[in-house]
Amino acid sequence: MSNSRGNDRSPRPAAHPERPPDGAAVITRPAQAGDLDAIIAIDAEVTGIEKTDYWYELFQRYGASRTRQRLFLVAETEGAVQGFVIGEVRDWEFGSAPCGWVFGISVRPGARLAGLGTRLLGAICDGFRYAGVSQVRTLVARDNALVLSFFRSQGMMAAPVITLEKALEP
Repeated sequence: MSNSRGNDRSPRPAAHPERPPDGAAVITRPAQAGDLDAIIAIDAEVTGIEKTDYWYELFQRYGASRTRQRLFLVAETEGAVQGFVIGEVRDWEFGSAPCGWVFGISVRPGARLAGLGTRLLGAICDGFRYAGVSQVRTLVARDNALVLSFFRSQGMMAAPVITLEKALEP
């Protein structure tokens, strides 16, 4: 596959219609502006913080621009957004070959255990493959057992990088 970069307006991978155990059809598709209220509500339900401006800015950068390198996808059942995933292809940061980075994934708590997170991660990985990369990474807080368990169940493991941080003085 090509490893081209830039604002390629090529078609994205096809939507993934599937059926969870309860029989409701699941569609994984690119996020649209009309999905933002549901995305904001899901994030607020999970994190306890409503971040309206944050999500509108992310949508402008990742959802409205539609490039192969930036992906913002939702999972919907019966016309209602149940979850989302967002990420991008990063090139040569810190000496690392180009790879896909997932930096946000969430499923409405009432819709969990139906495979929506797996479908979302699979769809963004398809997009990363389409963009020409063969590796996906993410960052997880070591005390976030739920998210860490999810990514491990998807076959992800510790990467050959170490995150370092320093508190900035006020």
